[in-house]
Amino acid sequence: MTDNKPAADVTKDWQATQSQKSSAMRLRLFAVLCWIVAMGGEVAGIYLFYQRKFDHGNMPLLIGMLVGIAVFAIAGNLLWKAANRHDPARASDSARFFFQNQLGAIITLIAFLPLLFLILTDKNMDPQTKKIAGGVGAVLAVLATLIGVSYQPPSVEQYTQDMNACATQIKTGLPTTACSPDVAAQAKEIATDSATVAAATKDTAHPAGRDVVYWIAPENGAKKSATPHVFHLCAGVSPLKGKAVNSGSVTEAYAQNAIRITKQIAMEQKQCGFTVSQ
Repeated sequence: MTDNKPAADVTKDWQATQSQKSSAMRLRLFAVLCWIVAMGGEVAGIYLFYQRKFDHGNMPLLIGMLVGIAVFAIAGNLLWKAANRHDPARASDSARFFFQNQLGAIITLIAFLPLLFLILTDKNMDPQTKKIAGGVGAVLAVLATLIGVSYQPPSVEQYTQDMNACATQIKTGLPTTACSPDVAAQAKEIATDSATVAAATKDTAHPAGRDVVYWIAPENGAKKSATPHVFHLCAGVSPLKGKAVNSGSVTEAYAQNAIRITKQIAMEQKQCGFTVSQ
């Protein structure tokens, strides 16, 4: 996944499953807990700072606190990134997309900068302690912040593109290089629907079946229906009588929000003149 620009809408948008949403929520909870510990370390450091505990020593304690803040900030950042891979934001919602993906870096800066500012500007602190602790703190802050930055964050649009590519690879028997765990399950649903339609539409002229289905056209010339529709095996089936009908491949049906295959396959085979599956 190297690009977050919205791709052409080939099928329905990718959506996180309930399992993916649950995993993301759990990971985000643990991430927040880690960040709370990191912030607590900062608050404790500031409290000790104003108690003048570091004016004449205690450098190991100060460095230990800085290391602790970094460890918990980094742990929170990694957990948050993992959650975003399960349940990403939409790139089209630019504000939410930015804050959801860069929150770790923002929290890390908040956890480090006030304490670092006190260390570097204090006039009573031992110069050696200030130099070493300030240097260590700055390095840790930069490291933890860089780990918190999402350089190529996932998006719903990117997962939709990957899902479509995965479905195409499954249907054509190509190596499934696009089938990451995040998109594979839903891509398999698309490929399964295509295989079911092909099996149900075999006739003398098309012994391997066809990838052509029919569905109620989106209202008022829209690109996609506002509510999900069912797609059917031919235009002459009873559910489509008197309706404005579009036709195309299964993926084109999905693009217009016709995302459910008919449950009346045997009935529609008879109405359409296809061989009834045994």
